Amino acid sequence: MDRDLLTHLPVIVAVARRGGFALAAAELGMSPSAVSHAVRLVEERIGQPLFARTTRSVSLTEAGKALVETAAPALQDIAERMDRIRGVKGRPSGLLRINASNVAIPLAVTPVVAAMAERYPDVTVEVFAEQGLVDIVGEGFDAGIRLGEMIAQDMITVRLTAPFKAVIVASPGYIGKHGRPRDVADLAKHNCIGYRLVRSGGLYRWDLNDNGKDVAVETRGTAVVTDSLAAIDLALAGVGLAYVFEPLVRADLAAGRLVQVLPKTAIEEPGLFLYFPRRASMAPKLRAFIDTAHEIGRASMRTPGRVA
Repeated sequence: MDRDLLTHLPVIVAVARRGGFALAAAELGMSPSAVSHAVRLVEERIGQPLFARTTRSVSLTEAGKALVETAAPALQDIAERMDRIRGVKGRPSGLLRINASNVAIPLAVTPVVAAMAERYPDVTVEVFAEQGLVDIVGEGFDAGIRLGEMIAQDMITVRLTAPFKAVIVASPGYIGKHGRPRDVADLAKHNCIGYRLVRSGGLYRWDLNDNGKDVAVETRGTAVVTDSLAAIDLALAGVGLAYVFEPLVRADLAAGRLVQVLPKTAIEEPGLFLYFPRRASMAPKLRAFIDTAHEIGRASMRTPGRVA
């Protein structure tokens, strides 16, 4: 067995996952030249290139794809087993990689990561915020966080938040100048802050309840964002109407900085869920995240007005 080859396999997998030498180097805490050297050594030992390199991109060759498809699951399994061994001694440790939607960060990630920093100092939580769904297994994540309706059925799911509503809000200043919309059709007369879908490039249609019927409404306005927090900031500045999840604006509504319009049109979302493949369910670092999230969730339910 070629020991040098084995020690460099994590580098190969990281370059494949990150799609570049510099990004892999940053993840591994190595210099780009050291990553390049490791890749070159493995290629020399195997006798064929693993990556096709251009000035703008790095992609796997057929041989590289075959190696990564074999090595990545094996390395992941080793890492999980090592984490379990450490966990037997009551010390969850290692890197926990989570892919979460942008809206999940303030609602379900930030409070958990803050608490874990105190309780589990040997666990590093890396959060990758992304709007669309990804293959968390194929891209090397331990878990993902999305709305319940978006999760594949073959995943184990853990509820992180209670169901919540998607609401339309505006500042008192905007309402004072432009009035309130009277119904769904009246939204066409208002400046609505739009959402750009990063992966498809399209504009998100607002999901609303129009007299008992679910409708997807096209909106128009002078501002388009890709993040709910940016929409909230613009609404607070009086730019227009924003379509957001209610927990994100709960404090602003209570303080009168924002007001809800067309409350009867609000639909209820199933809430946010952590999801992961079955084989990862016993990893101590993931179990530590789940336990912390559940404790924070119970505490928030005992504290009226707090964002879940």
